[in-house]
Amino acid sequence: MLTHEQIWHAIDRLATSFGYSPSGLAKQSGLDATSFNKSKRHGPDGKPRWPSTESISRILAATGATMSDFVSLVDDLNEPVQSNELTIPLINFTQAGENGYFDKEGCPQGHHWNETPYPELNKKNDNGIYALEINDNSMKPIYRKGDILIISPKSKRRAGDRIIVKTKNSDIMIKELIKQTATQIEICTFKSDHENTKIQTQDIAWMGRIIWVSQ
Repeated sequence: MLTHEQIWHAIDRLATSFGYSPSGLAKQSGLDATSFNKSKRHGPDGKPRWPSTESISRILAATGATMSDFVSLVDDLNEPVQSNELTIPLINFTQAGENGYFDKEGCPQGHHWNETPYPELNKKNDNGIYALEINDNSMKPIYRKGDILIISPKSKRRAGDRIIVKTKNSDIMIKELIKQTATQIEICTFKSDHENTKIQTQDIAWMGRIIWVSQ
């Protein structure tokens, strides 16, 4: 009997053999780019989600592979998936302010994240790294709609760093760090006509440092 793990492993191997990531294969096949993300392979309740027969039909058409090719990949579960592309969790900035997306340390949690490639990632040194997509132009000219910010919740923060801050009253903001002490942080906006803001450490839920931007 075919297992959930075998089917998804076969899709991963098919994608890799034709030079795609799972998300790239989905997009090439006319599907939503997140259709094959690992976060979508189980429901919120933890139950397995299976790819549809239509999805499999589309990826075969997109690659030119046959059903026999796909079945051969299903049968060989022990063959590792080789890929140079690493992915990290991705949501848009508006979602980041909602409950359920982060744990108490500001690291991604839950099954509702998308994924984005990030080949520079060293996962051994930076667990919890994630990406935010800017969905409006309110932070121009620094960040524009469509920019992808890579956030590290565990990197050491220094004066001059650009950071994301979530307060315990659910405010979320992207600012520049001016000063940090044991009791408070001082931050500023990217607009020169705004005064600096001070936030008490006890009022901060979590912070992360912006380490890379795709524009």
